[in-house]
Amino acid sequence: MSTISAESSGSFTLGGEFVVNRLAYGTMQLTGPGVWGPFPDRDRGVRVLRRAVELGVTLFDTADSYGPETAEELLREALHPYPENLVIATKAGLTRPGPGQWRPDGRPEYLRRQAESSLRRLGLERIPLFQLHRVDPSVPFEEQIGVLKELRDEGKVAHVGLSEVGVEELERARGIVPVASVQNLYNIAQRDSEDVLRYAEANDIAFLPWFPLATGQLARPGGPLARVAARLAASPSQVALAWLLHRSPVVLPIPGTSSVEHLEENVAAASLKLTQADYEALGDPFSRG
Repeated sequence: MSTISAESSGSFTLGGEFVVNRLAYGTMQLTGPGVWGPFPDRDRGVRVLRRAVELGVTLFDTADSYGPETAEELLREALHPYPENLVIATKAGLTRPGPGQWRPDGRPEYLRRQAESSLRRLGLERIPLFQLHRVDPSVPFEEQIGVLKELRDEGKVAHVGLSEVGVEELERARGIVPVASVQNLYNIAQRDSEDVLRYAEANDIAFLPWFPLATGQLARPGGPLARVAARLAASPSQVALAWLLHRSPVVLPIPGTSSVEHLEENVAAASLKLTQADYEALGDPFSRG
């Protein structure tokens, strides 16, 4: 049996500084129902995170709002002191009134407080990648990005990222501070952020697609995703991950799971090779039409 490793996904240099394997891991599922409260089986959560490291995952994406706070705490419990090549990305800008509820808060004083709290929870002296989880429409955009620049200038944050933004917002933000990453909804079935991905590719910005395993109608019995998966003796979700990895060298998928078995299945997707016929069947990701 061949060894599975996230190294098979290739590497990307985040912010021109951190070399990470492109197939990453997202921690949102290591929480309670509704992304609320601690993960009910803490030992299993620790095993999943440590197994991810064993499988070559070097980028872990989390957020202060996952739990809230509990995902960051579990990450530290499982992996601190962190391996030298491990990169943690966290986010702030969403508050949690209750299970399944999310509200933006982009006040500079709030973002600063959350960044400093994440530093303590994660046991870091500097957050490698700090992302604005959502743009708050009630706060001037320049003020939200401005505090991220201040945190970077102060050495509390190494690199800045944004989430759920368009090209115009990316360009405005880059006029204030270098942007190392963008995290938008994007998967084989939902490609509305294609223009943002192309912009990221043109400017060497990491593109972290969230909800990467969604397959929609493509995975229906007899559908194109199901046919490609059958040919490769793989699952539809593995093909969906392989499609993302082949879509662009700046794409860093962050699938999450609370199962070691599912984690291993995800990492194995890094070795899948799609043909041009597969691309055409799934909707050619390289088409510029």
